[in-house]
Amino acid sequence: MKSIQVEFEKASKKITFKKNAKVEDWFTVCKKFNDDVSRICDVTDKKDYTGLFECCDDKNKKFFYLVKEDKKLYRMKHRYFFDNLGLK
Repeated sequence: MKSIQVEFEKASKKITFKKNAKVEDWFTVCKKFNDDVSRICDVTDKKDYTGLFECCDDKNKKFFYLVKEDKKLYRMKHRYFFDNLGLK
């Protein structure tokens, strides 16, 4: 799945692409942030992207990514859910 870093203003809910942002693999982004990611909302006005996610680094600094979601994300969420229950 592809993702791209953006800037997000919570008050106005305005999403703008970060200057010089490059398309990244979403699974690589998740690993970079130690899977400390959460979905904020649906996105309908940005071509090819379906969801806005918030990622936090080790110092709790927030970064925002637009993600083109597909079935792989659903499977990944379930895998981590079952791993956390000890049901690998």
